[in-house]
Amino acid sequence: MAAELIINVTEGEVRVALLENGTLAEIFYERDHGLGIVGNIYNGRVVKVLPGMDAAFVDIGLDKAAFLYVADVLSAEDQAPFLPANETTAVDEEFVIVKNELDEAVPAPQINDLLKEGQEILVQVSREPIGTKGARVTTYNSLPGRYLVLLPTVDHVGISRKIEDDVERQRLKELVTAIKPEGMGLIVRTVSEGRKEVDLQHDLEFLVKLWENINQKKEKTKSLNLVYQDLRLVQRIIRDLYSDEIDRVVIDSDECYHDLRDFIANYFPGLVCEIERYTGIQPIFQAYDIEIEVNKALEQKIWLKSGGYIVVESTEALTAIDVNTGRFVGKKNLEDTILKTNLEAAKEIAFQLRLRNIGGIIIIDFIDMEKKNHRERVNVALEEALKRDKAKSNVLKISELGLVEMTRERVRNSIARMLCDPCPHCEGRGIVKSKATVTFEIVRELKSFGYDLEVKELIVMINPELLDYIYDNESLSLDNLEYAMRKKITLKMIDHFQWEEYEVIAKT
Repeated sequence: MAAELIINVTEGEVRVALLENGTLAEIFYERDHGLGIVGNIYNGRVVKVLPGMDAAFVDIGLDKAAFLYVADVLSAEDQAPFLPANETTAVDEEFVIVKNELDEAVPAPQINDLLKEGQEILVQVSREPIGTKGARVTTYNSLPGRYLVLLPTVDHVGISRKIEDDVERQRLKELVTAIKPEGMGLIVRTVSEGRKEVDLQHDLEFLVKLWENINQKKEKTKSLNLVYQDLRLVQRIIRDLYSDEIDRVVIDSDECYHDLRDFIANYFPGLVCEIERYTGIQPIFQAYDIEIEVNKALEQKIWLKSGGYIVVESTEALTAIDVNTGRFVGKKNLEDTILKTNLEAAKEIAFQLRLRNIGGIIIIDFIDMEKKNHRERVNVALEEALKRDKAKSNVLKISELGLVEMTRERVRNSIARMLCDPCPHCEGRGIVKSKATVTFEIVRELKSFGYDLEVKELIVMINPELLDYIYDNESLSLDNLEYAMRKKITLKMIDHFQWEEYEVIAKT
């Protein structure tokens, strides 16, 4: 499968799109005003212990206290018995339960036996704050590299389950066991398959040095503080996602292009990565038809090629997906029409979950099927389609009512939460694009006139509140854009315009 990484850099925002066979499969965002915190390590303080929930709230300096489950914290004496099965780190590896010598799972202690209010602990963010919920943290700090994940406090060796060859798994296990530092653990990542010892050793040395620096920083400060910040988006994507399946990386920024080449040369010297500087006239996301797909990913209704459609409705903790035949009338009989619609919908649903980054509990309402073998075929089709998704999911068998209950790992916000704010005109019952998102759209549209030498002035008609936002937050960006394009940019207030409504007029 041909795959590409398309990177768009705008002042204040970076977007990375993963294309598979020319189709948008995943998209990642990073904004200067809201950097992601998954993978960051904080020197936190326990502010409340909740024995009834076997959890605690930890102040890490954010607006809301972080949530720490008992399964994610163990004392120094008990740190070896097991690793939490889910969400222990930002990397896409599968962790396993560690058992004792008698092959028995070791029961977890109570939260009030491990933590006291006011206690300072080193924690790592495993899930972004989502909706009204604060971040989730763990004391199982992990440092992901290109080939390995270092577990500084857990003496354990694990191999990614996506490496299926038994001979290769055994080779990697023996290799990593030999180089593993005393008292620490290592997880072998999927991209380590076929790699030599020197590659893993170089990765390990970097991670051990990084952990030493974290400990030194923690000792120097006695206050709540960020002691380790994960890589920025572009570097993180190269570290975690780049593989032999990706043919090339295309970037539209000179600075980012050179920074990325230096990053690979310094930290991953053995990595062969084809990086291309985009020089086209059109904005890069328009040239690759990504902008259209992003807007489609915010819509509730998704049409299938057959004429059927699915509807996606999300709440804070649950997403409901409904499948309908729509305009598809079939050729043979009703049961055959329903089966074909459900099979097509199963593939599209898996695709949309990945693209929109929908996590948590998901209920899929397939069209009712009377035959058991038809329900089984749809279930298999859904599970097969989910295999390309790096986020872990658990799918239950389809019921007689045509319902599928499943969960999908949720580490970061969905694309809708990232790009949109609750609509002020309907008291939160719907969503509109945020002021920041519309501002970046305007900037990108202004840039599309950059090649037209006849245009001397660009007039942007926008909503009054958006005008205030731009003057307060992005006036410098517009000044820089005016200078770079050598065109005058004028903002004009239109009282009846909504946030998403704007118009750009080019004057010669």
